[in-house]
Amino acid sequence: MFQMLDCRLARPSAVTAFSCQLHYLLDLEMIVSYIPTMSNISHNQSEEQRHRGRPREFDIDRALDGAIRVFSRRGYHATSVGDLTDAMELAQGSLYKAFKDKKAVFIATMERYRIMQTERFEAAVAGYNTGNERLRAGLMFYAERSHGGAGSDGCLVVGAAADLAALDDDIAVVVERAVKARERIVARLVAEGQKDGSVHSKADPDDLARAMLCMMYGMRVVGKTGRSLKDMVAVVDIAMKLAE
Repeated sequence: MFQMLDCRLARPSAVTAFSCQLHYLLDLEMIVSYIPTMSNISHNQSEEQRHRGRPREFDIDRALDGAIRVFSRRGYHATSVGDLTDAMELAQGSLYKAFKDKKAVFIATMERYRIMQTERFEAAVAGYNTGNERLRAGLMFYAERSHGGAGSDGCLVVGAAADLAALDDDIAVVVERAVKARERIVARLVAEGQKDGSVHSKADPDDLARAMLCMMYGMRVVGKTGRSLKDMVAVVDIAMKLAE
């Protein structure tokens, strides 16, 4: 999906442009993927640089996946640059050539996490006949990730949302929009169920979706305390009563 990033030849001006573009993109309705900008870093090399030998490269997907794990477990403020270099398997110099600072790493990480989780969530709710079934599948998506090792790791979005007051404005915008994007999908499932008659509740789809989202995100929080899948399925059963 992503281009291999040249982490030796990226020039400071390219890194600065990447940071400025990310800041600008925060004002959009949905944050545009950072992929084109990251690709441009390696494309802006001079002819002289291109002939100095084969550059050292790293897989940006793999690096950001490592950042997802450490940010999810430790939170933004408790994660050090050293934690990131270890998790992303990068030298500190390479990290700063690709990203301006920890904040830029987090924003790129949140974007990748949002894209991946949205694709996984949509896949999990697809293939069911009714809105009610799709809504339950969406709740189960969270239940299955709220026990065992995955439960202990936590959720990047939920962890950041809980720490929102301590985050700066740019990061807060990223987190808030990730939460609202998931809320819109859940509201769509509720509306589909009301339309096909499988969701009997007459509540406003947005209000019911917000209540469901609280249950979904709550499972990720409680899941960090070592609960079983059975515990989480019981939460799903109760949550579904809201749709009756």
